[in-house]
Amino acid sequence: MPELMNHVEFRSALENAIKGKSANKAPFSIAWASGKLSRAHLGKWAENHYHYVGPFADYLAYIYARMPEGYTEAKDFLLANMYEEEIGGDRHTDLLIRFAEACGTTRARVIDPDNMTPTTRGLQSWCYSVAMREDPIVAVAGLVVGLESQVPSIYRKQTPTLREKYKFTDEEVEFFDLHIVSDEIHGERGYQIVLEHANTVELQQRCLKICEVGAQMRLLYTTALYWDYVAKDVPINEIENVEHKVPQGERKLLQA
Repeated sequence: MPELMNHVEFRSALENAIKGKSANKAPFSIAWASGKLSRAHLGKWAENHYHYVGPFADYLAYIYARMPEGYTEAKDFLLANMYEEEIGGDRHTDLLIRFAEACGTTRARVIDPDNMTPTTRGLQSWCYSVAMREDPIVAVAGLVVGLESQVPSIYRKQTPTLREKYKFTDEEVEFFDLHIVSDEIHGERGYQIVLEHANTVELQQRCLKICEVGAQMRLLYTTALYWDYVAKDVPINEIENVEHKVPQGERKLLQA
């Protein structure tokens, strides 16, 4: 039977639950970082990504509403995170739409839910489900640790290519620069909340599982973008080292 882990052991276990499942391993991410995508492909990403991250403040609001009253620092973090997303400067979705328009798509297309794939819809639905139904600490583990903490490592690989290969301006890629900084802070705060309040064996195990599932969900979503939009233009064998980055079983599933 599992035993209650101390903070050092639990932090390592949380990190290992995500390790190997980063969206960096998706063929879409690899093609992006290596400059093999077109601006049209990036526009399709933006049209989908809006429907995943656009409701992020909503996800956090559901968790905030159910967080125990005494967990003041956790509630303050969630509230501050919502504020940053929506009104603490430029609205994050507006920055994403600015990038989308630079890719050649339109605000109308980005905000239209008919332009997201079924896999994107599945990720959005999973986020809502976790936020509304899971224990609030488990929900923080899934959405902040399992998903949000990944963002800086993903965007650090992609953003230089946006400037160097695609020649986007600093203003057009502000969405990525902002999240490299803010989500590193958010991810660490998420870790600290989970380490402090997942104080039973059951809660620790549930947090570990949902971090793993969250990472898998984002990897699946990002991989599906390749098969839905890119595969016909950039064959899988043209993406550097992709055979070692995408498990065979997952490729077969997504090609089905």
